[in-house]
Amino acid sequence: MTLTGVIIFIIVGVLAGWLAGLIWKGRGFGFLGNLAIGVVGSFLGGYLFGLLGFHFHGFIGSTISALAGALILLYAISLIKK
Repeated sequence: MTLTGVIIFIIVGVLAGWLAGLIWKGRGFGFLGNLAIGVVGSFLGGYLFGLLGFHFHGFIGSTISALAGALILLYAISLIKK
């Protein structure tokens, strides 16, 4: 992965984590929290959508996939916390 790819991956992760925070609790989780949730969510979303036969490409597609994965991650965490 090139340096540009890593930077875009981080930007997508932070954006997805921030959007998931807005949807889930009305505010973000801070830069590092947004990054962690977004990056893990992007792996989770990519894996789950891949299992279903969907493959997203480009910035918008990657962000949608990461956001969906981040929301699934937050839902799973909320179930475990209960």
